[in-house]
Amino acid sequence: MSAQPDAATVLPWRPRVAAETTVDLEAAEEAAAALLAALGQRLDTPHLAETPRRMAAAYAELLSPAPFELTTFPNTEGYDELVLVRDIPVRSVCEHHGLPFTGVAHIGYLPGERILGLSKFARLVEFFASSTQTQERLTKQVAEHLQTHVAPRGVGVVVEAEHTCMSLRGVRAPGTRTVTSAMLGTLRTDPSSRAEFLALTRDRGGPR
Repeated sequence: MSAQPDAATVLPWRPRVAAETTVDLEAAEEAAAALLAALGQRLDTPHLAETPRRMAAAYAELLSPAPFELTTFPNTEGYDELVLVRDIPVRSVCEHHGLPFTGVAHIGYLPGERILGLSKFARLVEFFASSTQTQERLTKQVAEHLQTHVAPRGVGVVVEAEHTCMSLRGVRAPGTRTVTSAMLGTLRTDPSSRAEFLALTRDRGGPR
């Protein structure tokens, strides 16, 4: 008889992008100084003297994904209803303007043979958001990786975010939020499951 999987099995999965990311803070600081100077900012003032270093460190933090392990557990209870994690913080950098966008993600899935440790939903969002991104790609990447590595019966991801490239420049429309979604498996093909997921992502009433 084969051994049963341990209740806290850790899949040997680490996003490879993290290992490929390199940061040259010295070069980034020099580039930040050149950019500010080219934009007419005087770096010889006390207030701006350290700004290139701070800019480089800030962008390095925003664009450096942290590796993690995707911890799953056997679905011993045979749970087959929707699991939803709502309002996961999102922070990323628009790849078109280099400006931040922030918001929340809602992730739901219908478990198959395994269930995912709840903290890993936020880790997964953080990982894919820690690069220059489009919101559409970010939404799809999270959904596809859950489908591939957890093998649920269905996955749904909704991201709501405000883009500073839209609120601080150009049209200057603060408070405008962009909503994107990705549905896979049963949450895409079954109308009732899809409707349940979307309804729960919109419900902000809390417990009564």
